Amino acid sequence: MKKIKYIAASAAFLLLGTSCGNDWLNLEPSTYMPTDEIINELSDIDLVLNGIYSTMQSAYAYSGRFIYYADATGDDMQTIKSTNRTGSYYLMKYTKDDAPSTFWSYPYNMLNMCNLIIGQTDGIETLETETRDSYKGQAYAIRGMITFELTRFYGYPYKKDNGASLGVPIANKVFGKDEKPSRNTVAECYDAVISDLETAISLMNNDEGRKFNKGHINRWAAMALLSRVYLYHGDDQKAFQMATEAINGAEAQGYHLWSTEEYPTAWSVDAGSASAAGEVLFEVVNTTDDSPGKESLGYLHNPSGYYDICVTTSFYDLLTQDPDDVRIKLLKSKNNYGYFVYKFQPQDGETIYDANIPVLRLSEVYLNAAEAAVKLNDNANAVKYLDAIVNRANPANTVQGTTVTLERVMTERRKELVAEGHRMYDALRDGGYVERYDIEDSPLPNRHLPLDADAVRFNWDYYKCVLAIPKAEMDVNPNLIQNPEYAK
Repeated sequence: MKKIKYIAASAAFLLLGTSCGNDWLNLEPSTYMPTDEIINELSDIDLVLNGIYSTMQSAYAYSGRFIYYADATGDDMQTIKSTNRTGSYYLMKYTKDDAPSTFWSYPYNMLNMCNLIIGQTDGIETLETETRDSYKGQAYAIRGMITFELTRFYGYPYKKDNGASLGVPIANKVFGKDEKPSRNTVAECYDAVISDLETAISLMNNDEGRKFNKGHINRWAAMALLSRVYLYHGDDQKAFQMATEAINGAEAQGYHLWSTEEYPTAWSVDAGSASAAGEVLFEVVNTTDDSPGKESLGYLHNPSGYYDICVTTSFYDLLTQDPDDVRIKLLKSKNNYGYFVYKFQPQDGETIYDANIPVLRLSEVYLNAAEAAVKLNDNANAVKYLDAIVNRANPANTVQGTTVTLERVMTERRKELVAEGHRMYDALRDGGYVERYDIEDSPLPNRHLPLDADAVRFNWDYYKCVLAIPKAEMDVNPNLIQNPEYAK
């Protein structure tokens, strides 16, 4: 047990080193994990899994950058000041020499811990086979999720060239000190992601894998994520099937879409069961004793906190076209700054910077099903799944009796998923545009900061819609190829 604790502590120490900005001190690539330790029992796996979930709590992972990056680079949210934490991503002024390193180092450290579990779990002799399979399924699901994140950070959207461009090195084993992996293609990365998630879903097809487990990925969360991945990959029939299976399975387990009345405050409910979780299929759990503190999303979004990032005038205009939309209640104003999204709410007895971070919600899965149905020319199901979200937002509204368009679904995604880390990816993955513009007669006082012309309106041809491979990684791994344009 002490050996496994040392592994988790070593990984955390390495992550601290990469987060401090002293990348020139790192003599090995972030893909390297200094361990040859053995997992002997189920409690060892549980400890390493909890180490991964703990890493997700970091402000450099899902309690911060992994989420706000796609919002800051999109057109529904904007930073308040160029010096804010979200400022460099919003302005998109990073270069190959100063591109952030944590988008690379944190994922690969988590991937190595996943691989430690996957590589050694089968050797454990136990009668608790469902628990063992659930643990292994979680490791596969996390590995798929993290590889997907990396591919979106550093690889162009799959549909741009059917995945022919470079993605990231696929980590399907614990990398040793001397290994210098090269980048796989985006297509190969998606194949790996899909394979991992399909394996996870199969392994968690038991009572342990299906049940609610606060702060952990279960079968329904893995299915929800796979439905999203299939959409990005252009597998619309599979996306529809996976989304509907996830919805039916999760709701049979007790999950449910929040009602109109529940919606404004449900974000702060302490989920102790699937029914209490409502529509949150997977969340990163923060507590008063274990949270990123003032670096968390709760504090960054709060008008009483750092008020780092607010909605744009164009998004405010979009959402308030229907003044009775319940989602307007999640906008909190701050004089002279605009409106902030209040989704990261503290639970009873906690502060704003202890707010949990919803990563996968049932609402998104309904929207995934609606989008896939539109692309399959299945209007009946497009209406069915989109109407659940539209009617919940305002019970006076419906899409019944209409022909649902892709634009209508994507507009609803913007309204429903704002501040949850989707916008730039959603705008670009089918060849669309991010368009940053102001509504001149908006009641909001804030306006877009000065942007380079290329960052005002862009699609997947803009080279900064992907990040540069961090300089520290390029320096220690000669097999890595920098992304185009950044390399010049």
